[in-house]
Amino acid sequence: MVFNFCGVKVFYRIQNNGTGPYTLLLHGWGVSGSIFDKFVDLMPERNFIILDFPPFGKSNIEPKDWNIFTYANMVISLCEHLKIDQVNVLGHSFGGRVAIILASLRPSLIEKCILVSSAGLKPKRTLKYHFKLYSYKLLRYFGFMINNAGSDDYKELSNDMKKVFVNVVSEHLDGYLPLIKQKTLIIYGEKDKETPVYMAKRLHKHIKNSRLEIIPEAGHFCFIDNLMTFYRLVDKFLEE
Repeated sequence: MVFNFCGVKVFYRIQNNGTGPYTLLLHGWGVSGSIFDKFVDLMPERNFIILDFPPFGKSNIEPKDWNIFTYANMVISLCEHLKIDQVNVLGHSFGGRVAIILASLRPSLIEKCILVSSAGLKPKRTLKYHFKLYSYKLLRYFGFMINNAGSDDYKELSNDMKKVFVNVVSEHLDGYLPLIKQKTLIIYGEKDKETPVYMAKRLHKHIKNSRLEIIPEAGHFCFIDNLMTFYRLVDKFLEE
């Protein structure tokens, strides 16, 4: 199914087999909602809303000038369109950013929150990082163009999406964490290099009603690396 938001067509699908609340699944940057398919297959008795964030998956129109709050407002509008007053939310990586905004600024919409390898916190920066950053700025100042600067995610984007990407990653959400009052499950992979475990501990510290679970030997995609452990953690949390 397709939902139109600000001129952008957003693809979503619904699994409606149970009687409980819907769980909204929010995927990470560069993938699509289909990344949750094996997880969803393990929970046929539950209701899910799975969407593709633009411009990924079947929502393949590139948005212009969007930021993390635009994505959150899109999710809110989708729930209003579906006449759904309250959902659980599960956000992975970039989807965790959106989940943090929803849980903190639209608490009436979110019953329970699950943050999986969530991005959005201000990272620790090494001296090597600062050296590269200032070297880049210095070269730009003297008129040198550096075509290969930026992360792999950034390099693959169009010019419009590079602006969206910068808008998203520049917004640090640490200050929103104390506003989250819902029961929150935080799941990270022990060997996650993109969103390291120190971020999980910071989430747990600042979200009062939270529980932290670290999956051994798993990386950034912990729900793929150890699907059954992930499934059991989420199923138990939703059942409580």
